[in-house]
Amino acid sequence: MFFVIDCQDKPGHLAVRLENRDAHLNYLKDFEQQLIMAGPFMDSDNQMIGSMLIMAFNDHAEADSFCAADPYALAGLFERVQIRPWRKVLPA
Repeated sequence: MFFVIDCQDKPGHLAVRLENRDAHLNYLKDFEQQLIMAGPFMDSDNQMIGSMLIMAFNDHAEADSFCAADPYALAGLFERVQIRPWRKVLPA
């Protein structure tokens, strides 16, 4: 099952994001087989302000565990994390 993980950074936390970026990217390497796509949300000044990932997990609990162990989450970067089941329709 696919899940969209939508993370919004706390305001003023770009330094936290940058300090933990390498650890976050290394963490994602452990989930390469489950990772469909990922990348940051950007503001009008082209600064990273959040993250969006589409990943495959067996269930919502597995997605929750993945998010809880993300170095960004452990560093307190996120103001909000929303995990939603998603079904790919197009392109077929």
